[in-house]
Amino acid sequence: MGIFNPLYDAISWVILLFHGLFEPIFGAESGVTWSLAIIFLVVLIRIILIPLFVKQIKSQRALTVLQPEMKAIQQKYKDDRQKQSEEMMKLYKKHGTNPLASCFPLLAQAPIFFALFTVLNGIAQDVPRGVLSQADVDSAANARFFGAPIAATFLMGAPDIEKLGGTPATVKIITLVMIILMSASTFITQRQLMVKGMPKNDGQPNMMVQQQKIMLYLFPIIFAVTGINFPVGVLLYWLTTNLWTMGQQFYVIKRNPTPGSPAYFELEAKRAKKAGNPQSTEPTNNGSVAVEGSDEQSATDVKGQRQQPKRDKGKQSKKKKKR
Repeated sequence: MGIFNPLYDAISWVILLFHGLFEPIFGAESGVTWSLAIIFLVVLIRIILIPLFVKQIKSQRALTVLQPEMKAIQQKYKDDRQKQSEEMMKLYKKHGTNPLASCFPLLAQAPIFFALFTVLNGIAQDVPRGVLSQADVDSAANARFFGAPIAATFLMGAPDIEKLGGTPATVKIITLVMIILMSASTFITQRQLMVKGMPKNDGQPNMMVQQQKIMLYLFPIIFAVTGINFPVGVLLYWLTTNLWTMGQQFYVIKRNPTPGSPAYFELEAKRAKKAGNPQSTEPTNNGSVAVEGSDEQSATDVKGQRQQPKRDKGKQSKKKKKR
């Protein structure tokens, strides 16, 4: 456990830093003060992780571009799994991408999550962790989040919850609501990515689509199963980071969507309309862009052409007879 002590020190120090900023406003033992300290810890961490998020986006888009080559390799070496893996790794290395890059932000937060859990669990056990003093532990133990002690868990016994100054019913209601919100925010984020943020495929199996489908239902189940074991303060951290991810994903899909995705064509159509061109761009079955209004334009061009005068055949024949 000694190797994690620097992390405990860092997390507890950041919490105390933000706690000190809000203490003059809400009070040292206020649940608002400790809750805001945890929320701003999330904000700070997610700002630090923005470069990893950008790398994740670039890697996902590179994989999207490589889908045809990946399918060709899978088809060519379908009977040789080892050769298929080798060729895939060569392809990733050639284009400087990594299929595991989408997991980097989550993996980077894992040690922080574990450290926060340990610090808050220490508060519940009246054991200072990191740079927290006994006075800090006593203050945090009295903090409430909507009436639930931030160190309490769903599975904690009634005597322990009452020792922290809360009631079992309040703790169970608050933790359940937070777990539902965590699961819902994750589901919405993944579904938003699948529906609007990924290019439409040609009906063939797509590794990224399959991965997103698994995550769509797997993560909410994980939250539901594991959330009952975590203190309210940890659930607050988890919910806040999920909401950040949802907002961040929404911004990227709306402002900088993946080329070929439904959101991309929507953005292109809006830009065309804003520029005074009513043409709308939509993906066709073969991945090309269909432009509405082209038939009307052609009809207009035809109408605008100069009509050649028709000659009267009768008059022409009379002139020939006179000659």
